[in-house]
Amino acid sequence: MTSEETPVTSKSELNAELKALLIRAYENGIDVEGGFECRNGIEHPDWDVIVTEVEKNDQSK
Repeated sequence: MTSEETPVTSKSELNAELKALLIRAYENGIDVEGGFECRNGIEHPDWDVIVTEVEKNDQSK
């Protein structure tokens, strides 16, 4: 995502962006499972993101 993209303004939009990012990474051979530190400089908070694979259910899209 870059600053030129449409801003994310809701949790559903954030979920859609994360889903798209994870799918692109997976399709390009990146192991997306695990922990990721997101250091963001002094003007934004830092985050620790944990990604775990979950079992599919019948309603998964």
